[in-house]
Amino acid sequence: MIKKGLAICLSLIILLAGCSGGTSQEDSKMSSDHDRDTVEMENNTGEIAFSDEGEKDVGSDSTSKQKSSVKGDDPAVSIRLVIFTAQLDLTVKNFEKARNALEQKAQSYMGYIVKSNSFRYEGERQSGSMTFRIPQEHFQAFLNDAEGLSVHVNNREVNGQDVTEEYVDLESRLKSKKAVEARLLEFMEQAQKTEDLLKISSDLADVQEEIEQIAGRKKFLENQTAYSTVIITLEENEIPVSKIDNENLNTWQKIKKQFADNINLLLAAGSGIIVFLVGNLPILLIAGVLIAAIIYFIRRKVKPSQNNNMDSNS
Repeated sequence: MIKKGLAICLSLIILLAGCSGGTSQEDSKMSSDHDRDTVEMENNTGEIAFSDEGEKDVGSDSTSKQKSSVKGDDPAVSIRLVIFTAQLDLTVKNFEKARNALEQKAQSYMGYIVKSNSFRYEGERQSGSMTFRIPQEHFQAFLNDAEGLSVHVNNREVNGQDVTEEYVDLESRLKSKKAVEARLLEFMEQAQKTEDLLKISSDLADVQEEIEQIAGRKKFLENQTAYSTVIITLEENEIPVSKIDNENLNTWQKIKKQFADNINLLLAAGSGIIVFLVGNLPILLIAGVLIAAIIYFIRRKVKPSQNNNMDSNS
């Protein structure tokens, strides 16, 4: 009897163990099926619905990449982007020569002049300023050449602005915005409702505007880092001496000119007298005849009176 009782107990234990194992397997199977359905629902929801959270996720990913790049994980960041500017205040012997030499130096370094002005003071001295854009690889060489043209360097100021972090951030933002643009274009192709299409079009326009702004800022930084700005002020310390004016000191030429002027004056006066006499000859003849007649009658009248006086005296 005891043996039969033990056998029955063992059979019950085995049966209970088998039932609990089957139940646990079924529970785990149901749990895995439920998790798989949940993931599929989340994926389907993410593919169909669009919200601003997607853009934020892309931005967060790009931000993390940007941070790692700034720390030096990205090999491209090993090249620093620096905007260099310099200001030189120079005293030179001759303003014109120094200005021409600086323009030639800038051209030889593949640079260009942006602005130039000059003015005179104290009657003869010249001064002015010039603004150049010089490729960054020739920046220091151009400064040395400019100082070599001067008699004295009154002031020298060089500044550098590191824009590497801003440039990397712009690249990350541009990449994320382009990814959002691509997603919006896909959503636009799949959109079936007019209101969804309008909403996506509005979001796409905003994203494309931001892409243009970021790209423009990137180009500006690239130009500013590729070319350095150099402002040079020139002041002349030498008073120019006036040259001898050979034309004003040519005495023989002046004598000939004066002689010719006098001859022309005499000829003009003679010509005027001849024109006056010939042109007024009839009037002059009549006037001459009248004057001669008057003189004749006066003499005849005076002559008898003189004879009478002489007779009385005798």
